[in-house]
Amino acid sequence: MILATGVFFWQVVLAIHIAAVVITFGVTFAYPVFFVVGTKLDPRAIPWFHRMQRSIARRIINPGLTVVLIAGIYLASKLGYWHFFFVQWGIAVVIILGGLEGAFMIRKEAKLAELAERDIAAAGNGEVTFGDDYAALAKRVGAVGVLMNVLVLATIYLMTIQS
Repeated sequence: MILATGVFFWQVVLAIHIAAVVITFGVTFAYPVFFVVGTKLDPRAIPWFHRMQRSIARRIINPGLTVVLIAGIYLASKLGYWHFFFVQWGIAVVIILGGLEGAFMIRKEAKLAELAERDIAAAGNGEVTFGDDYAALAKRVGAVGVLMNVLVLATIYLMTIQS
């Protein structure tokens, strides 16, 4: 179906697919900067940061993954691309990212907020130092976040070179 001179509906869906990836995952690449700068500028704001991560996951990442998946399914069907590796990879990555986000990240970000609040309360008016349990969990969450971002980048690469 042509929408305007030379523009097909599948091209509009492709643009939506790409925009959904950018909107869904763009902020996750900035999380490490937010965390490092935030702990130096105002460690008392770290619980807020973790609650925001959780909120972004629920309000942007999860719905965005749905848009990425639906647009990808439409494109693979419309263009007859189901047999290509990059399509199968993309579907698998969406499932993996959704699973990691729902089963691990959202829960652990909430736990990080609780642990940070506990350490801040323990510091009273003094200097905030986060405990070993907070540090260990933050390291695990950070590692999973890096893995997720690498999967996003690898998928973008595979989608780009598919021709």
